[in-house]
Formats: sequence, structure tokens, C-alpha cells
Amino acid sequence: MAQRTPQERRLLDMAAQYMPGGTNGNQSFNEDLNFLVREGRGSHVWDVSGNEYVDWMMGSGPMILGHAHPAVTEAVIKAVEQGSTFFSTSEKSVLLAEELVNAIPCAEQVRFTTSGTDACFQAMRVARAYRGRDKILKFEGGYHGTSDYAQMSVTPSAREEFPNSEANNGGIPKAIQELMLIAPFNDLETTTAIIDAHHDELGGVIVEPLQRALVPQPGFLKGLREVTAHYGIPLIFDEVVTGFRLAYGGAQEFYGVVPDMCTVGKIMGGGYPCAALVGQAEFMSVYDKSSADPDSFVSQVGTLNGNPIASAAGLATLAEMRKEGAYQRLVEVGGRLCQAIKDISKQHGVPVQVCGEDSIFDIYFSDRPMINYRDTLMADSGMMTRFMTGLLERGILRGNQKFYPSIVHTDEDIDRTIQAFEEVIPGLKG
Repeated sequence: MAQRTPQERRLLDMAAQYMPGGTNGNQSFNEDLNFLVREGRGSHVWDVSGNEYVDWMMGSGPMILGHAHPAVTEAVIKAVEQGSTFFSTSEKSVLLAEELVNAIPCAEQVRFTTSGTDACFQAMRVARAYRGRDKILKFEGGYHGTSDYAQMSVTPSAREEFPNSEANNGGIPKAIQELMLIAPFNDLETTTAIIDAHHDELGGVIVEPLQRALVPQPGFLKGLREVTAHYGIPLIFDEVVTGFRLAYGGAQEFYGVVPDMCTVGKIMGGGYPCAALVGQAEFMSVYDKSSADPDSFVSQVGTLNGNPIASAAGLATLAEMRKEGAYQRLVEVGGRLCQAIKDISKQHGVPVQVCGEDSIFDIYFSDRPMINYRDTLMADSGMMTRFMTGLLERGILRGNQKFYPSIVHTDEDIDRTIQAFEEVIPGLKG
């Protein structure tokens, strides 16, 4: 068990006093294991007391090069010396936009935001403006940020009948529920039936091509592409997580299905506040006042949109990911962890489902396959709590959801993590 210095205990008390729940709203830990991050280097982080952790959370995905990568740090320092923000289009944001268009199959134009939440919100707004229709279809359990629309049926407590939605946050107007339709992920038949019935009302469809860590079943994304194209409904991929992770061209390249628009963030910002909506010019034209119809024009401004420091960090990160062997290493790291979890769990009779792809995955303690959100509700949450607690006690850090391998995780990191699996998994049944 990690020891806490008086300084860290004092800071934890201050966090509890000044921050609701003692956090900034992201990751939290059990009180006896709670800590405050002091710094990160490569694949490790250190708390204020000096305890070291192998980090598989990696900032919830952006730090695919590890913390404080020299190339990113150098680019950021140079950018800072040239000014922090301008509220004008910067050179570096144009260069980053060019790289996004070159990399992402659906991208012809780019609109920058500062978060994945805002990018997904903009995507839904653009789809509604383009189609002149108010409703959006999303998938149960899919996470598209914290906007009112995105929060519908993320973690529904009641099992509403599809396509009804359920608000999963306080302060959301009831009227929003009427504007969001909900379909089951990986169920093309039901999804198609909903779209057939409501196509005249739909502005767009938004989906995580890899939903949390649930892999799309063969034909699901292709079928979704076909039915939306049939009705002229914009299809949006939320690639905030999968962009530049599954492949350089994201899930679109990896699964071979191209949407009309997609959102990207996390990796493309190099760990800095940067995200974007990208898409075909036909749809993105609603942002251009000179060409858009007055009723469809979308006004979008933001003080830090296309921030030059974040753009510099993103350009440096993507340059590293284009180097030979980067994705091979990412898959190798994740693949070793996945196989170890399967092997150790099988050896000790612990039911487990390893879901996702080698470059991003999660586990569920269950003997049934994980196809959609409702399947995940059947997993043993007690086992998961004991698993995460056991790892953290041994200096292995992962988030509430998903392992995020990086290209800087070492063989020693992998071996240390597998050793923790070997110590923790046998005791999960008890």
C-alpha cells in the first residue's frame, strides 16, 4: 500500500474542501488509495508523496507517446515563445487541419474546438442544420461528451423501449428526450427499423465505431452506412477515442467504413485541449456564411479554438505516429496484456471477456459475450472493483474504463503489470 506524506494528505483535504467530490470531475479512487498526481514521464506517473505507478490510463487516451515526450515538449516550448492565443487563425492550426484532411478518409474540411464534447455537439448541430431536421439517433451506452443531447441513455437505469431516450444527468430539460432516438449498438435490424420509421425527422446519426470497448459486429457499420446513405441522413463517427489509435486514419481506415463527418480529439491534440469536427465540404459548408443558406448557417466561435500551442503539440504527436513501427509497437503492447488476462483468468476459473482491439481494450468479468450496452450490465461489478483496487495497490494505474497502451510502455512495464494480474486475478472470486 502506498504511503501518503503529510503534504499530500493536506492537499487531498483541500481538494475535498474546494472541489465537489474532491475531484475535477474526472477520475476518482477509493479514499484509502486516493492520490494526487505530481508529474508524468513516459509510461509512469508519480503522486505528491513520490509513489510511482505504471500508467495504463494515459490521460484517458491522449498520451499515446507517453507523458512529456521530448518532441512534443520541444514543439510546445517553441510555440509558447511565439504567443499563447490570438483569436485569429494561426499558422499552426492551418497545418494541423491539413494533416487531419490528409489522414482521415472522410475529411475535406476541419472546424476546431477545445474538447471532444464540443466537437460532438457541433457535429449534431451541423447535421441538424444541413438536413433541416431536429432529431438525432445515437446508441444506448454510447458516450459523446457531456452536452444535454449526448447524455441521453449513456448509462440508463431503466430499460426504456427503443427508440425512447433517458436523461442520465441532472439539469437536462425533459424536452431534450424527445429530440434523441436510441438504438441498440450492434443490432442492425432494430436500428434500420427505427431509421425507416423516423427518417423524415432525423437530422443525423452519431455512433462510436468502437463503442467504449465493444467491437462492431461484422456488417454493422457497413449496414449503418448504407441505410443512412439511402435516406440522405448524415452519418457521424465519434472518433475522439479511436482517431489515430486504431490506425493513423482511425476507425474509418481500420474497419473500412467512411462516414460523412467525424469528431477527433485526445491524440490529435498531443495532450492539450484540442479537438475537431471534420467532414465532407458539402456538410461543413454550413459554417461558411458566404455560401450557407441563412436558415442553415451555423455560427461557431471559441476563444481557444485552434489554439497554436495545442496545434503545435498535435503536429508533433502525429509526426511521431507516422514513424515506421509505431502502430506495430502499440498492438504488440496491448496484445501481450490481452493475452495475459485471458490466460491467467482461464487458469484460475475466472470468467472474463476481453473486449476491444489490441490498441485499446477493456475487460468484463462475465461468461457471456459483450455485444451491446445491456450485456455489460450483466458483468460482475464486484470483481471489477477488486481487480482495479488490487492493481492500484501494486502500483498499476488504469481508469474506470479501458486500458490505453502507448508506444512508450516498456517490456518491463508489461512484465510488471502481468505480475500484478497473476497476484490479483486468483483472488477475485473470493
